Amino acid sequence: MLRALIKILAEMRFMKCISIIDAMKSCFLIYLVILLPFSASAQEADLLLKGGHLIDPKNKIDAVMDIAIAGSKVIRVAKDIPASFARKVINVSGLYVSPGIIDMHVHVFQGTDKYSTSVANSSRSQNADAFSFRSGVTTMVDAGTSGWRNFRTFKAQSIDKSQTRILAFLNVIGNGMIGRFEEQDITDMNPEMNAYMIRKQFPEILVGIKSAHYWGDFTSVDKAVESGKLADVPIMVDFGEHIPTNSIESLFLKHFRPGDIFTHTFSEINTGRESIVDEKTRKLKPFIFEAQKRGVIFDVGHGGGAFSWSQAIPAFKQGFLPDVISSDLHDLSMNAGMKDMTNVMSKFLALGMQLQDVIERSTWAPAKVIKRTDLGHLSVGAEADIAVFNLREGKFGFTDVKKISVTGTKKLETELTLRSGKIMWDLNGISGQPWKD
Repeated sequence: MLRALIKILAEMRFMKCISIIDAMKSCFLIYLVILLPFSASAQEADLLLKGGHLIDPKNKIDAVMDIAIAGSKVIRVAKDIPASFARKVINVSGLYVSPGIIDMHVHVFQGTDKYSTSVANSSRSQNADAFSFRSGVTTMVDAGTSGWRNFRTFKAQSIDKSQTRILAFLNVIGNGMIGRFEEQDITDMNPEMNAYMIRKQFPEILVGIKSAHYWGDFTSVDKAVESGKLADVPIMVDFGEHIPTNSIESLFLKHFRPGDIFTHTFSEINTGRESIVDEKTRKLKPFIFEAQKRGVIFDVGHGGGAFSWSQAIPAFKQGFLPDVISSDLHDLSMNAGMKDMTNVMSKFLALGMQLQDVIERSTWAPAKVIKRTDLGHLSVGAEADIAVFNLREGKFGFTDVKKISVTGTKKLETELTLRSGKIMWDLNGISGQPWKD
């Protein structure tokens, strides 16, 4: 067919039926219609993940699918892609495949600032790469560890040196989380500088504003909201350490905008924040559903002191599910009840949440919250950030921050993690060449 079209075109040109320009246009049209699809079908992928059960909430995929990758991008998602299409094939049959996990609440501003008594520029923050890939995490979002004054230090020391993609909420305090007393300084809450850093300096990294650890009224929250309005980003609020506690009903319905984030959703009242479940009646407070319907985002933010079964279990039984699952990684959570992101995700399987919902709240949901819809899915053309999980079955124990245990029958274990098409974690060597004696 192609030869016939070219022959006709040549004859028409010889007979002067069409001009040279028209002939060139016709050739280009032939290329688009015939040659381009032909060349695309012959394109070789660098890597093919074959036989895995793909869960991609954005694209509403929950089925066995193969994924072909060229360079750093996904180039094809389909059933039964031929092995000959790729230079390297990894058999992931029997495993679950998802977009790379987005952990929306971590602290990874490592440093040695002797004046920092909190997580900013200190050893209390953790190395992102040490905790990300082994948990299927390809993107971490630092939750306000730095402010506009020390963000450049954070970027140079941690973000620029990390293989994990690191995004960040900027703290409403200019100096970030350098100490509890410093975080009370309302003179260091500068919405104009916060917005300038986000919109003009680092729009590709900074995704929101964080208000945390403030002991007073709603001043910190309102300054964060003002910053968020100027920069067109959401705010995240850690409402802890208030004595007496501030009203979360007022926070949700009077101060928050739709899309603003309440973190540490399942913490008890003795942490200095009002709980979402009444601790006497075990009933979910009636305004919680109203707030969620209004657009308030409820983030897990497990951490070392902010996840209790006494909150999570009754909330789940009454039909309340968090919008985002996150770890709140730092030195006091990494070896305690939190452990890592897969452990936190598995806790929601133990509660009875479906795997598809757990994956969505760890991928596409946080991507939408932080307005990074280029992430959290495996559409053709997307960055090849991919997690492959083994869903183990047995008897497993999960502890909360008070060392109370709940047993579950399912647990996620990360088999393989790809970041931009590169294999960053391979638990059992499924991507390796078999040994031959």
